[in-house]
Parts: sequence; C-alpha cells; structure tokens
Amino acid sequence: MNSPKSILIVRTDRIGDVVLSLPLAAIIKKHFPGCRVTFLLRGYTAPLALNNRNIDEVITLAEEEGKIPLGKNIQILMDKFDAAIAAYPAFRIAMILFLSGIKIRAGSGYRWYSFLFNKKVYEHRKYGERHELEYNVRLLATVGIIEEVNESNAVFGISPSDQERVKVSNDLSGLGIDFSKKIVIIHPGSGGSAVDLPVETMKAVVQALSKEAIEILITGSGSESELCETLIVNERTKNLAGRYSLGELIALIERCDLMIANSTGPIHIAAALGKDVIGFYPKFKAASPDRWGPYTIKKRIFLPEIECGDCSRKQCEKLKCMEKINPENIITAAKGIIGIPV
Repeated sequence: MNSPKSILIVRTDRIGDVVLSLPLAAIIKKHFPGCRVTFLLRGYTAPLALNNRNIDEVITLAEEEGKIPLGKNIQILMDKFDAAIAAYPAFRIAMILFLSGIKIRAGSGYRWYSFLFNKKVYEHRKYGERHELEYNVRLLATVGIIEEVNESNAVFGISPSDQERVKVSNDLSGLGIDFSKKIVIIHPGSGGSAVDLPVETMKAVVQALSKEAIEILITGSGSESELCETLIVNERTKNLAGRYSLGELIALIERCDLMIANSTGPIHIAAALGKDVIGFYPKFKAASPDRWGPYTIKKRIFLPEIECGDCSRKQCEKLKCMEKINPENIITAAKGIIGIPV
C-alpha cells in the first residue's frame, strides 16, 4: 500500500469520544510524516483538535436544524482525501464518505451499511474487551499502521489558545483564586452514558476538602448549574457551571492540579493534559473503566464496593451500586494526590 498523503479521521459524537480519538493524529504523523491529517468533528467539539501540532485541519460537520445534509458535507470533503477512517460509524457519515469519492473508507464491518466501507474492521466494542482509545488505534491497520499504544505513550496534543489561557487566568484572578494554592476541579455531572456517583457522596468529598487550604472549582454545563450549586458548601468553593466555552474549559483544566469527576468528557480532557484524576465508574462492561476510563497512569478509579454478577445498567441502578463507593476513600486519595496529610 502506498503511503496516503491525506487522511480524514471522522469522530462526530461527544467530547470524551473525540479526546480518545486524538492520539491517532500523532501515530499517523509518526508512520507517515508527510501525511496531512484532518479531523471531521461537530462544531462544539472542534476546540479539542484546534492548536494540535499533529492535526493539519479541523473540519466542522455541516448541520441544519439537527440534521446532517448530504450535499453540503459532500461538497466540503469531495476529492480531498486518500483515506477516511470512521471512528464513530453512522449511516449518514458512511454515505457522505462514499459519495465524496474517498478511495479508502474504513469503518465497522458489523453495521447494515458497512458495504459503504471498503476497509472493514470486525470488532464489537460493546463487549469492552479493550479501551476505546485502543479500538480507535486498531482502525489504523486499514491504512497499514500497526501501533501499540498504552497509558504512558499516548499523545493527545490538546492545547487551548493563548487567548483562552489569558481570559481564564484573568477571570480566576477576578474571582479571588489564589494560584499559589492547589486547585481541584469537581465535575459532578455527566452526559448520562454511565451511572454517576450520588450527589450526596460528591458533596461529602467537597465538604472535607473545603476545610483545607486549597481552591475548589465546581464545573459543569449551563444546564448543570443547579446541580453544581448544591456543592457550594462555603466561600472556598466556587460554581463555574456554564461560565466557559469548551476551549476555555480546556484552559481552566490546564491550570488545575486534580480533577474529580464521573465518566464524562472533562475527565478525559484532564487525563489528556497530564493531570491527576479521580473517577467513578460502574462495573457493567459497556461503561466500565476498562473501556471508558481516563487513559493515563495518573488516575485513581473507584468502583462500587459490592459483589454482583451479570452486571448491567438496569441492575446497577436497581441496586444503587454507586452508593457503595465510600467517600472517605475518595477523600484520602484526593488528599494524597495534592499532598495534604491524612
């Protein structure tokens, strides 16, 4: 196979999914130094790939009233790429790649529309036999790249702009944040893809940590503002829900020392930025840390302290498994990471 001169990586789902696809860029550049690497993303996730020295271009998926128009997207992609890798398969995306005249189109071989791909990968990700990032890397075999990736060598390349750094720094200064202290971010919400740590448990963690000489920032989307407000226990905790764009959130996380969160996009951003992270995960395969955990050696993962078989989301919710995570263990781990005597 001749080395492709231009590769398109397609990942049109959510923040965490995109983060776990970013290392493909550095791997492609390693094997094909002259190859142009482009990412096709939804508009709101595009900041994850901007300012990445391994990504030459970021294309935003054209959308109209929540729908993906074929013609407009085909026009954007037509005759620009030697190969396209659909890390997130979807019929409309597969059709766009097919009609855009891209010679090599790689994707799952298990969908009814897989005939639109001419390089197929036969792996059922739902079984969680390996990490999502590793599944993504294995897609590169379709263009002749075999690479072993692990939590020590993955290169994400996430970086905010200087403008975003300055804006966040000035904003935090205006809020009275003392940068000489350790900064801990607590992110209590999630997109609902997993089962979350109970708010009461998260609040117990915040209450304990707020007694220490550290800065605690509560983050979330605008719609999670009320949830985040429940964790404001004193003047040392600040609710930043809905305050920042995604690019600015990246700049904020870049300033922190520890991120404590459920299985959600920001914990993957923190891991990609080399930050210490504490995460909470259920045991069922589809949402387990084996598949969706932060891809870093600087992590502490907490699972329900309960013995159960045939784990499923329904059973996890019925048994309230996440309530079986002991807040004292979380507090001890957090203090250890930020250097507070226990």
